[in-house]
Amino acid sequence: MRRREMLAACLLCWSCGVCVVTAIRRDEMFPYGSLSGDFILAEGDDETSRVLSLPRPLYFYDSHFSQLYVATNGIVSAQDLPMEKQYVDDSFPTDFPVVAPFLADIDTSGGRGQIYYRVTETPTILNRVAQEVHRGFPDAKFTPTHAVVATWENVAAYEDRTRTTRPVNKVNTFQAVIGYDETDSYVLFLYPEDGLNFFGTRPKESYNVEIELPARVGFSRGEVTNLLFFRIEGPFYSVTSDEQSVKNLYQVGNTGIPGVWLFHTGNRYNFDNIVPASIGGLVAVPPSRGPDFAAGTTTSEYTDFEYPDNQEEGYYSVTERGPEFQPSHAGGEHSESLQPQRSDTRPSPPEDSDHQVSYNIEDAPLTSEPGYSSELAGRQYAPPNPQETEEQQPQVPLEVVDVYPSHGNEPRLSPGGHVVSVVEEDVDFDTGVIHYTTEKETCSRFQQQCSQNAFCSDYATGFCCHCQPSFYGNGRHCLPDGAPQRVTGKVSGTVSVGSTPVHLYDIDLHAYIVVGDGRAYTAISEIPEPVGWALMPVAPIGELFGWLFALELPNSQAGFKVTGADFTRHAEVIFYPGNQHLSIIQTGRGFDDNNHLTVDTKISGNVPLLPPGSEVTMEPFKETYQYYPSVATSTSIRQFSVVSADRGSESFSFQLKQNITYHSCLHDNRAALETLQITMERVFVMYVKEERILRYAITNKISPVGAEGTALVNPCYAGNHDCDTTAQCVPLEGQDFQCKCATGYRGDGRNCYDVDECAEGLTSCTAHAQCVNLPGSYRCQCHGGFEFGYDGRTCVDIDECSSSPCHPSARCSNALGSFQCQCQPGFHGDGFSCSQQAGPTVRPKSRCEQHRDSLQSGVGAFVPQCDSHGRYRPLQCHGSTGHCWCVDSSGQERAGTRTSPGTAPKNCDSPDEPIRPKTNCEHHRDRVQTTSPEGFPIVGAFVPECDDNGQYRSLQCHGSTGHCWCVDSTGEERPGTRTLPGTPPIDCDRPARPKTHCELHRDSVQTTSPEGYPIRGVFVPQCDDDGQYTAQQCHASTGHCWCVDSRGQERPGTRTPPGSSPVDCSRPDEPTRPKTHCEHHRDGIQTTSPDGFPIVGAYVPQCDDHGQYIQLQCHGSTGHCWCVDSRGQERPGTRTPPGSPTVDCSRPDEPIRDKTPCEHHRDGVQTTSPDGFPIVGAYVPQCDDRGEYIQLQCHGSTGHCWCVDSRGQERPGTRTPPGSPTVDCSRPDEPVHPKTHCEHHRDGVRSTSPEGYPIVGAYVPQCDAEGQYLPRQCHGSTGHCWCVDSRGQERPGTRTPPGSSPVDCSRPVVVAPTQRPESVCERWRASLIEHYGGRPEPNQYVPQCEADGQFSPVQCYGETTYCWCVDQDGREVPGTRSHSVVKPACLPSVAPPTVQPLPRPDVTPPTNTEVTLLYAQGQKIGALPLNGTRLDASRSKTVLTLHGSIVVGIAYDCKENQVYWTDLSARTISRASLAPGAEPEILINTNLVSPEGLAVDVRRRLMFWVDSNPDVIESSNLDGSGRRTLFDEDLVNPRAIVVVSATGTLYWTDWNRDAPKIESSSVDGHNRRTVVSNGIGLPNALTYDSSSGQICWADAGTKRLECVSPDGSGRRAVHSSLNYPFSMVYYSSHFYYTDWRRDGVIAVSKHSSQFTDEYLPDQRSHLYGITIATASCLSGSH
Repeated sequence: MRRREMLAACLLCWSCGVCVVTAIRRDEMFPYGSLSGDFILAEGDDETSRVLSLPRPLYFYDSHFSQLYVATNGIVSAQDLPMEKQYVDDSFPTDFPVVAPFLADIDTSGGRGQIYYRVTETPTILNRVAQEVHRGFPDAKFTPTHAVVATWENVAAYEDRTRTTRPVNKVNTFQAVIGYDETDSYVLFLYPEDGLNFFGTRPKESYNVEIELPARVGFSRGEVTNLLFFRIEGPFYSVTSDEQSVKNLYQVGNTGIPGVWLFHTGNRYNFDNIVPASIGGLVAVPPSRGPDFAAGTTTSEYTDFEYPDNQEEGYYSVTERGPEFQPSHAGGEHSESLQPQRSDTRPSPPEDSDHQVSYNIEDAPLTSEPGYSSELAGRQYAPPNPQETEEQQPQVPLEVVDVYPSHGNEPRLSPGGHVVSVVEEDVDFDTGVIHYTTEKETCSRFQQQCSQNAFCSDYATGFCCHCQPSFYGNGRHCLPDGAPQRVTGKVSGTVSVGSTPVHLYDIDLHAYIVVGDGRAYTAISEIPEPVGWALMPVAPIGELFGWLFALELPNSQAGFKVTGADFTRHAEVIFYPGNQHLSIIQTGRGFDDNNHLTVDTKISGNVPLLPPGSEVTMEPFKETYQYYPSVATSTSIRQFSVVSADRGSESFSFQLKQNITYHSCLHDNRAALETLQITMERVFVMYVKEERILRYAITNKISPVGAEGTALVNPCYAGNHDCDTTAQCVPLEGQDFQCKCATGYRGDGRNCYDVDECAEGLTSCTAHAQCVNLPGSYRCQCHGGFEFGYDGRTCVDIDECSSSPCHPSARCSNALGSFQCQCQPGFHGDGFSCSQQAGPTVRPKSRCEQHRDSLQSGVGAFVPQCDSHGRYRPLQCHGSTGHCWCVDSSGQERAGTRTSPGTAPKNCDSPDEPIRPKTNCEHHRDRVQTTSPEGFPIVGAFVPECDDNGQYRSLQCHGSTGHCWCVDSTGEERPGTRTLPGTPPIDCDRPARPKTHCELHRDSVQTTSPEGYPIRGVFVPQCDDDGQYTAQQCHASTGHCWCVDSRGQERPGTRTPPGSSPVDCSRPDEPTRPKTHCEHHRDGIQTTSPDGFPIVGAYVPQCDDHGQYIQLQCHGSTGHCWCVDSRGQERPGTRTPPGSPTVDCSRPDEPIRDKTPCEHHRDGVQTTSPDGFPIVGAYVPQCDDRGEYIQLQCHGSTGHCWCVDSRGQERPGTRTPPGSPTVDCSRPDEPVHPKTHCEHHRDGVRSTSPEGYPIVGAYVPQCDAEGQYLPRQCHGSTGHCWCVDSRGQERPGTRTPPGSSPVDCSRPVVVAPTQRPESVCERWRASLIEHYGGRPEPNQYVPQCEADGQFSPVQCYGETTYCWCVDQDGREVPGTRSHSVVKPACLPSVAPPTVQPLPRPDVTPPTNTEVTLLYAQGQKIGALPLNGTRLDASRSKTVLTLHGSIVVGIAYDCKENQVYWTDLSARTISRASLAPGAEPEILINTNLVSPEGLAVDVRRRLMFWVDSNPDVIESSNLDGSGRRTLFDEDLVNPRAIVVVSATGTLYWTDWNRDAPKIESSSVDGHNRRTVVSNGIGLPNALTYDSSSGQICWADAGTKRLECVSPDGSGRRAVHSSLNYPFSMVYYSSHFYYTDWRRDGVIAVSKHSSQFTDEYLPDQRSHLYGITIATASCLSGSH
């Protein structure tokens, strides 16, 4: 009764347009927290998660992303985030992709909340996402494969402790869930009841004005590239527009549940902008006003209603930003409004009251389309009992359910599908919110997900699959212990070699792994030559298979036991020194029909160019894998050597980062792996040019980290046992072991043979299935007309008629395993083609006739025979081969009716007899392709012969080649039985003895590729009739011969080259002298791969009879020759190319002069591409006979000419264009004046884009002939003109608009006797306008200033009527806020200042300190004395207070005891003496935009600074004079700068996110070079370690503190887990840096690499620059 009453009441409400239900509760959010497997974001004010790699790409808008980041400030982004000040206070759009459930300045420091995040494939989560999407988008075909859940729990807004007397203690809880599949993404925002308690945050830089910016909610694509390659704003979508709309988030929703919002956010193929869900009207939370609550009218999308806690009455539309979102009004405008209703008012029935509802949705399947019945549509509601409706109140919530058809049987799951049930008892009728309860998955329902060689176990939370004994895997996929494994797959992608992209389209990959000893062989076929050589170092492609099937040492397990056959591996390879990036994605897709693991590989990116014929060698190495739930990761750096004829031996390296994701079962609560170590003992790589095959051979062992082998290692673990490759080595005590044939094989362990389970009846194949034997296993295959049923093992009939195969005018009759088509009465035909019988019309062609007439006649082609009615004749014969067989009505061959030529054909009129399943031999025989697609016979194909029982005949012969051999029951050739054509075949009935070691060796050599092509150059050992090694072995390809012992090992000194007489191997070995250096060198060259393939291009030295180097050495492959000394070292100047006469090596060396710089320069220019084509436009310097630069240099392509000095440097002013007379280079240079400030300004303006397009609207200053500013400047685009002074500064009052007469700039302008400095109001106003991008929006706050620079008494939000009064310092006067059209009456004297006037900025130096750290903290400079190397916090003090400033860079002059600093707010550089009462002195206040890092050269009395907005580095004298620009090119984000006075060297950082670097130059701007560019992210801090002479930096991106020598060598990491360093200084074996996470000074010991001390100022705000001040100058600083 209670349920019907509630439903009736809510239906009453629904008829009025609004359904009132309560908001979602916290316990109804998606599960989150540590128990749900969430990561936890670090506490802080501006934290960003580590990269969250997605198993599959996510489509956001129409772009795909493979990784996400979760940030403190209520957003999820697809790119690493910038600092919060670049986005947190801005409105949409953002510069980067953003999903924003609540974008505001959030701070979780001090335990104020937690932020959780994870990517999940949990069925309960995916089902709930699917249900929400199908409810909000009923037509969506969406089955989520993954979901990202991010939760902000009890998080607080950032609070400035200097502004608030006590904490506000308001916290918010909200959640974002991103669900996606291969094509679409949807996002849910969840705001639980009481989850939002603050609705905006204050900007950090709001000075003294109490303003609050409402949170932003919505989506932004970020910047995109248009057709002209410019970056433009991408599409965006806002859900909120002001504070009231933020409050609405938990009180309304667009899904039928308040606080739950759903949006379609991306599609792979076409997507313009975000689409919100729409379920009826917008559901609202009932205000607590009692039964007389009146709601506003509603649209089809949103509802306007009143809020009881508002000060104003009125309606609110959720989004008021017209261009961003317009609600759709389906069905026209709503003219009626809801009026208060009396309790006895009878409601009118809703328009959709005829919809019925079904509550029993248990066992409803989740597929791509919900299974709705034809009578039920969408989301529906139960009709009330008409007799009880009158008694109900409209505020009671409605029960909401999903409608699915009822199923009597268990649901059939599609791959990745899950079942979720919502039962009646799970609906909470007090809240109206669905409880999502998932029925526990058990073995009784889901055992079919386990491997047939696994058992299923139920646990408290679900089930898990476990492999049976003698099998290994993850339970879903199991393989027999010890059996070798094969891998097949395709390789595709685009790889750029140098600058040449090469496309790979589905080329074959094959791998063979000997599990017993960990050897993994990988071959990639048809690799084009440039990529083949270049991919040789990329052994990680094959390393995956080594990890999956590595030899296991105790207490470890190989990767396949963790992943099974379904996994995805993402690997990134970064090559050094070229910094090329290569991405590798390998996806395991289960097993194919032959039980081979299928892995597809996609590679993309750049690889370094390797010369053709190169050899690549890689040393053994170890790598540690970290294991987490469902993912394994590793990072390593590898070294490899490249030897080529042209460049000799070179060393390179690459960094490998990889993630391997997979499905793991967590229900059994087993102890999870943490770390394992894989040892790759031998890595061999090779590219065979002739066959275009790339090969990797790797030997792998896996063990616990640090498990080093001892001298006595069991052969099973060492891999040197003699078990068969299909056997498992079982370690016993000590050195003993046992060989045990793998499951599916028989034998003694040393020799194992495959068991034919099909022939021996050892299978579980059911009726209508046939057994196909596989090596070590078998598979069941359904007969034609049958398919596997629900359990994946039982064959059930296919109802062919369901696919309508017959003609529309025919009737289809299904039969067991087949079907029949018959034309309906009045039509004639064969059922597949029917035509109406109407007089003497021509009958249309039947299927048989169409088949027959479509074939191209020719020799050997089969043409079907049709009868007079056009039907297939029951007996068909091939005119060329003589074979005959019976067919059914559709022309399909009837199994078992084929007869050979010369034998009597079958009687096709007799019914089919029960047919036994095809045997392995018959399958083999029938799948051999003997005719081409056109019907022509294929010559040379081998067709096996089967006996009457379908078994292989013991003697097989090849009809084309004449070879014969014996086979076993599986059709495998018996070794030693093959005979040549014309020779008698072997008696195959004689029993075969076990293979010998030689025969096993011989038969294991791979002589053909996976495609069946012969492999040239492979060595095959020769065995005698008894299977023993013949005493003399010869290599058929190279011609070398040698003697071997009984084990096949080469006897030293017996090898002879081709063409020479072989050694008599019957003679015993003679005592041999020790090998010479030459012989060791010669014999140490690896000329064959581990598989026996010759290594092309290897250089082998030649030795004489005494073992000494022959004086003339030649390379057999390249043809180069040269002379060597007695040690084999090449004598300079003796190398000759192939085809030219060799040098007389008996003559002594002549002195050879070294190459000059010009010759080095000339010879180093690359004039041809890697393919040998000339590179057009390359400049090659010209040298004279002595190797010196010719004074006049000309560019052969452009025609420009210029003069150079002795170093080849261009002499300024000498360049001439093509066609004009050249300069006389013998004349001395005329003095050239340095660039003036105007010329620097002019030349620094960027007037063209990087692609060469002009940038419209750029202002370029005009300079006169002397380089000074012209008095009148005009903007070429806008037409404005103005007068400037000598520094280029605009003279006030001189600007004129376009079209008006300009001011006479020669006349003086009346100005005040002294120009006042910019006020705090003016500085703040300019800063905010710049922050808004120069165009504040109407609702954004911009300070209003009076003419004298003081704050206007009345301040307003832009053009709104939201205004208040302020005092003279800009502080809000309490109680003066007004929303009225009439602004408040404010006078400067209405409210007196609340604080005393600002004090005069003067210095209070630290006392009695020898060494002090000076640090910048916003508006002050602080002092922190050192006691030894400890931070003395008790004596810390403020040295200088600078109101309204933002001090960033700081430096100290130890000679004059003065501190220098940059001010970001005032845009100045100043200094002050550290003497009591000293006042600041402004040194530079022009042409500074964003001055940051600052350095003082004590010895040369210079200072240097970086300006990060125009991206320049400048210098001047210490008094500000002599200013000059050192660098204004190739800088993106310069920050820190230091000067080493002792060497006169500058160092600076550039945290360009695309290419960060650390550079250096001399103090005069010469010799600029890059010191570090690899392995850095955001190098904020920089200092000089005077004790070691190294430059050191702290990186906010990599979180590392590192040092390196000035030449780039000796790089080392001091600390690898910093927080967020900003600036750093070195003193006495310690680094002291300012940290933006801790807002303090941190000390790190150089020797122990440990944090040793910390200082946190009482005032918590960001610390910027830091420097060291000492009583006397330190050694090396002056």
